[in-house]
Parts: sequence; C-alpha cells; structure tokens
Amino acid sequence: MLRMLFTQQMRGGVLAVGQSPDHRALNLPGYAACMNLRLRSSLLLAIVFAFPLARAEDSVGVVPPNLDTARIVAEMQRHSLAQTATLGHYQALRHYQVEYRGFAARLAARMDVEVNYDAVAGKTLQIVSQSGSGFLCEKVLKRAVDSEKEAFQDKRSNAITEANYRFQLAGTDIVAGRPAYILNALPLTVSKFLFRGKIWVDATDFAVVKMETEPAKSPSFWISRTLIHSTSAKTGDFWLPRQVRSETKVRLGGTAVLTIDFGTYQVQPATQLQAALP
Repeated sequence: MLRMLFTQQMRGGVLAVGQSPDHRALNLPGYAACMNLRLRSSLLLAIVFAFPLARAEDSVGVVPPNLDTARIVAEMQRHSLAQTATLGHYQALRHYQVEYRGFAARLAARMDVEVNYDAVAGKTLQIVSQSGSGFLCEKVLKRAVDSEKEAFQDKRSNAITEANYRFQLAGTDIVAGRPAYILNALPLTVSKFLFRGKIWVDATDFAVVKMETEPAKSPSFWISRTLIHSTSAKTGDFWLPRQVRSETKVRLGGTAVLTIDFGTYQVQPATQLQAALP
C-alpha cells in the first residue's frame, strides 16, 4: 500500500495566507504538515502504499468467505509482497490540488507531478507544472511530494502490516461491485507516517481498495481534525492508488482540502523487463 498519502511535519511553520480589508493576516499554523499526512502508504502524504497482486477473476456481488481477522491480514500481507516482487515499472502523471476556504481568504494551488517507479532504481517524482498560490505550491504541495520521497526510503515504518497496526474485523461491504472485508486499524505507535481508521480489503485479491482514516499523530495544536479518504483501482494485474482526498478543519477557522489524482498508469510487470534484457 499513501502508504496515504504524504506526511512530513512543517516544524514551526505559521502562514499568513490572506489579508482582510484591515490588513490582519489569517494564519494557518501546521497546515502544510497536516496536508502532508498521507501519501499514506506513506500524505500519508507520502503517500506510499504497497497494494497486493491480483490473482483471481473478479467476483461481483458475492458474499466474502467467512475468514477471521488473522487470515485476512495474512493474505493481505502475502499478496502485498507478491505485488512488490512482480511489479517491474510504472509511470503516471499525477494531479495535486489544494484549496483553503476561511473567513477572510480563499486560496488554491495546483501541481502536476510525473512519477516513475522502477523495482531496481526506485521511485522518482518530478514537478512538471504548477499554478495558483505560490505559498501553497511551495509549502504544501512540494512538501507532500518530498514527504512521499521520505516515506519511500523507509517503507517498513509505514507499511500496513501487523508490525505497525492492530487489526479487527468490522464487517463486509461491496466496493466497486466487488466484495470486501472491513478492518479497523489501530496504530501500535504514534508516528507521522501511520493512521487510525478503517480499511477495505478486496475479498478475492486481498488488495487494500479503500481507506477512511485520520493521522495517528496530530501535526499541530491548531489542527482540530483531518479526515483522509483513499481509493485504489486495478490496472492489469496490479492494484495501485487512484485518489487521496484529505479534509482538514483549522481551529482558527476554515477548511483545507488536498486532493491527489494519481492519473493513468503505464505498467510493466517484472517479467517483461527481464525478457527485454540482453
């Protein structure tokens, strides 16, 4: 499984994002840090997730097998390792957008980022365009990108595994026409890369297909709450992140929303890359 998506704290940051008619600044302490919380999977903003390999035919509208929590988590982690082993390369053009609405200001920014993943060389993220608020681009969107890079370097610390979470089966559901298990996930440590909330695990492929979470560690006293909604989708035989939406309530007033659209993937399995070698 960005696992979330997008998390690096903004230390000591206080932002004047707008001026009222009497020139009093509206400040957003810790806002950039909250927006970076993730790319979960590590924007959790970094958002770096390891999503398991799909191995079976789609099952539409079928009740999931009656498995216990331990078996579901074991299958989820086994297929996560399988996808890591078989995914050779992908690239995509992501679209980042952040918007703040408050009493005296309304600011927005956009950024396009080209992402290349290679099983051997690792992951690179390159900003190709940006527009809107210069501060939000610099302090929020760029920090989200940097946080994902940081999380990718330490994937074990943000992986959705029993080493980082305690899981409990909460029920079943249908996600995009496919049966899924719902698991409550509680972090074992308080970390900027972890979360608490619910995850939906596909009952056939055991991929994490949906998440509704909040950061395990609040980035700032000034942030009252952050809710993160993440989804993934199947590209060929692989499950990859599709969208992350983070909504933050600021104690000083206003709401900030960060959205990451992961774009269309071009994927190559490891076997194709190996076959192309001389």
